[in-house]
Amino acid sequence: MPEDFASKVLPIDLSQELKNSFLDYAMSVIVSRAIPDVRDGLKPVHRRILYAMYEVGMTPDKPYKKSARVVGDVLAKYHPHGDAAVYDALVRMAQDFSTRYVLVDGHGNFGSIDGDSAAAMRYTEARMSHIAMELLRDINKETVDFGPNYDGNEQEPLVLPSRFPNLLVNGSSGIAVGMATNIPPHNLGEVIDGVVMLIDRPDATVDDLMRVIKGPDFPTGGIILGRDGIKSAYETGRGSIVVRAKTQFEEMGGGKTRIVVTEIPYQQNKARLIEKIAELAREKKIDGITDLRDESDRNGMRIVIELRRDVKPQVVLNNLFKHTGLQSTFGVITLALVGNQPKVLSLREVLSLYLDHQREVVTRRTQYDLNKAEARAHILEGLRIALEFLDEVIALIRGSADTDTARDGLMSRFQLSHEQAQAILDMRLQRLTGLEREKIESEYRELLKTIAELRAILADEKLLMGVIRKEILEIKEKYADDRRTTIVNAEGDITEEDLIPVQDVAITITHAGYAKRVPVTAYHSQRRGGRGMTMIGTREEDFVEHMYITSSHHHLLFFTNKGRMYSLKAYEIPEYGRQAKGLPLINLLNIDADEKISAVIPVRTLTPDDADQVSLFFATRSGIVKKTPLAEYANIRKTGLIAIHLKEEDEVIGVHLTDGNREVIMATKQGMSIRFHESDVRPMGRAATGVKGIQLAPDDEVIGIDVVEPNTEVLVVTSRGYGKKTPVTDYRIQTRGGKGIKTVNVTEKNGPVVGLKMVRDEDDLMIITNAGVAIRIHVDSISTQSRYSQGVKLINVPEGEEVAMVARVVQNEDDEG
Repeated sequence: MPEDFASKVLPIDLSQELKNSFLDYAMSVIVSRAIPDVRDGLKPVHRRILYAMYEVGMTPDKPYKKSARVVGDVLAKYHPHGDAAVYDALVRMAQDFSTRYVLVDGHGNFGSIDGDSAAAMRYTEARMSHIAMELLRDINKETVDFGPNYDGNEQEPLVLPSRFPNLLVNGSSGIAVGMATNIPPHNLGEVIDGVVMLIDRPDATVDDLMRVIKGPDFPTGGIILGRDGIKSAYETGRGSIVVRAKTQFEEMGGGKTRIVVTEIPYQQNKARLIEKIAELAREKKIDGITDLRDESDRNGMRIVIELRRDVKPQVVLNNLFKHTGLQSTFGVITLALVGNQPKVLSLREVLSLYLDHQREVVTRRTQYDLNKAEARAHILEGLRIALEFLDEVIALIRGSADTDTARDGLMSRFQLSHEQAQAILDMRLQRLTGLEREKIESEYRELLKTIAELRAILADEKLLMGVIRKEILEIKEKYADDRRTTIVNAEGDITEEDLIPVQDVAITITHAGYAKRVPVTAYHSQRRGGRGMTMIGTREEDFVEHMYITSSHHHLLFFTNKGRMYSLKAYEIPEYGRQAKGLPLINLLNIDADEKISAVIPVRTLTPDDADQVSLFFATRSGIVKKTPLAEYANIRKTGLIAIHLKEEDEVIGVHLTDGNREVIMATKQGMSIRFHESDVRPMGRAATGVKGIQLAPDDEVIGIDVVEPNTEVLVVTSRGYGKKTPVTDYRIQTRGGKGIKTVNVTEKNGPVVGLKMVRDEDDLMIITNAGVAIRIHVDSISTQSRYSQGVKLINVPEGEEVAMVARVVQNEDDEG
């Protein structure tokens, strides 16, 4: 090695060199490529594209020019990277499904939401959009700093004036080294309203701003589920927003339904989305899809998913949301450059920093306009002097040997500046006419007003902010449009419950405490008097004691004979076949070994809007009744709670929902009944005992209670399978606490009364024996008889068996209490 060369070799620590070099590279990626500036919301490549288009006159009022020309200018002057990066950025700014307010007006094939790529840049044409001009407005008035380009031969803007908050309006995404940004687009009008709020109220909080900036507004529309993710993103700069496709159900012929998708989540590929749905349907991971096609056209998106007749459309849709891109999560990271340093920003910080930028832009523009106005006023002052001493000025000029002599003479004689004297020498003779002289005076007066206004703006912060406010509201008036993305409450979130079909189910509970859920469709109607079908396979000593018809998604309020209350969703009770005995309730509810379920009430919600008016009406075997508002049972625990305080040896035999305007009817084992208005029973607390509802004979007990409904009849069923309907008008209204009147003639042939129900002819009746045999019959097949009759045979009950339970099957779910 030569000695002079060896002297120039420097020993370097390799790890330190790698560290420094990688940091330099990382910062270059962060500042010069991947992260947008908080002031104009643009990365360098986007800024350079727009400025290059502006420079060559590719404005909205000019014809389109080849995209390749833009790319060439950007590469040659400003962006020392590949042409693909530049063209891809230009294409994205022209795609109305990628950019909320397109900044490039593209002509030709610029790709599609199906993932089709744009045509080559030699085929497409482009120019700036109208709103893009607002990003560069006043750039020639020294509003922003310029710096040298990569080779020092050109000057480029370091930031654009950006007369609207582009960072929020169009959003941004990028991956740098060790950090990433992902800012969703927003509605222009809402964001501008937020800026105006911050101008009017500098102390406005994020909650205040969220009153006008509702949330992201994606170019592809869709539905945002919940506001918690939005609030988190606005408060901390990070949040997770769930976006769901906009769908609707359409009825088809033959009772079939189709799901129609008209909007999909942002950044989802429609073609891939359809492929995924087809794959799931083909592999039977989502059951019920019979046809899938894309009917999208120039009028909008339309994905059609046809379903089988026997499936629940909402369940299929919920599974599509769960397993496909019809529902996606947008992870917000509001990372932007603030003074060339990356920083995660809250909504308030973004708007505040944007306002700081606008304050500087408008200040610099105002100073520029003031300088121009003062320079022009200075010239006009010289012209006014020349016009005032016109003859002398002419004589001086005519007597001068050359231009320099004339200029010096004017400056010396009238104390003019060099510029004023030159302007007088350059003045054309036509300016000497009276009309032209008046124009000069008028222009001068106007200039003085303008100068005063500009100086006032520079001197008063409020006036300056007023200018920003006025100009940004003009942009809103010109470019704002309606919100595309709908924001709904988080109840729309998919839970496991949403994947369970909503259907009518029969909940059966045996004497030994076994429960199961069976679809109501598993039972077909039979003629009265038939043997029935086996509903449950029970042990010899067990039998079905209770059955309730409800929806699979309703709450089931379980009331035990001991006066306690528990709650489950109907679908939480396992589904079994008709002959299965079910699962012990002790595995589902935290009940004691000696507790039995005496009533189950299905309710849609535990906290209805009218919870204070809705009450639970209790009846006990000893004839005690109690009424308590449902609202008192809202905070039910896993361990249950006390629903009613019982006297010794008494137990609950029935519970019903009432609204304060109902009549109730009670029946006893020996065939007595009483009908009275629920207002006879005052509202009581949860732990109260209640008051007497009916006076019982020594050997009698209450077997049932029901609420009197319009257009219903009283149906009673006895232990030997006899039953009848009786008009409710045959039961006069009495005062609670009396002995009541006869409802059926109890004999050895028909046996004691075991059930009382208020029914309509369109209802079905389910009767279950203690041997586990059930029959479902139409109510209209049961004859109407007087109160004193014995009834007719409804089910054939063999010797040694008896009817254990009677339940009303409501045909129309809306009729259900």
